Amino acid sequence: MREPVTADRLRTRMVSLRDFYAFEQHVKTANANRGRDVPKEWYEMPVFYFSNHTALYGPDDTISYPSYSDALDYELEVACVIAKPGQDIPAEKAEEYIFGYMIFNDWSARDVQRREMAVGLGPAKGKDFANSFGPYLVTPDELADRHTGRPGVYDLEMVARVNGEERSRGNWKDLYWSFGDMIARASQDVALLPGEVIGSGTVGTGCLLELTKGQGPWLQPGDVVELEIERLGVLRNIVGEKRRT
Repeated sequence: MREPVTADRLRTRMVSLRDFYAFEQHVKTANANRGRDVPKEWYEMPVFYFSNHTALYGPDDTISYPSYSDALDYELEVACVIAKPGQDIPAEKAEEYIFGYMIFNDWSARDVQRREMAVGLGPAKGKDFANSFGPYLVTPDELADRHTGRPGVYDLEMVARVNGEERSRGNWKDLYWSFGDMIARASQDVALLPGEVIGSGTVGTGCLLELTKGQGPWLQPGDVVELEIERLGVLRNIVGEKRRT
């Protein structure tokens, strides 16, 4: 089943948004940009932060450039939606709790994020202004022939384009931490509820931060960003003018 995604549907159905950091290539590159190795703790447990589940956009929506930033970036991710309540869910049973998957663009203000993370807390305002999803919520049966044998992991290509030019390419199967691992971690001592959304984090090469070593150039007003994942469609958004304070 492929259910169309709109901003209004997202706002009425999404309960929370956890975004993980699960693709090793992205983690390695992001840390190398900061002149350091991947922390050993990253290999010990999947980690996430809570993002803003009210700043939601759908396909073809315009994303206003945040007033406090000059370094807007896209992030190519996949997200799952929780179907039923569960707590302490084993990784191997996690797929029983997944209703479906959709493309996720975790928009980022890199200059603000850099300053926040230097304090040792965040991301916060660097990720607070926009999350877009769509164009479809696709149930697992539509993807079954591309399943890798790991819970919630499929052999499906992921591509990002800016103004029609390919900038990023990866594969869902490159996840170091599976969606099973993520759900097990998120549900530890906590009840997950229907409508909660879990993001994968950025696929390797899936953002300008990686591609430009954190130096830009960044997205500009008028840019068209298209994120595509096989079987899930193409999520298209336009970068709008900078918000006025």
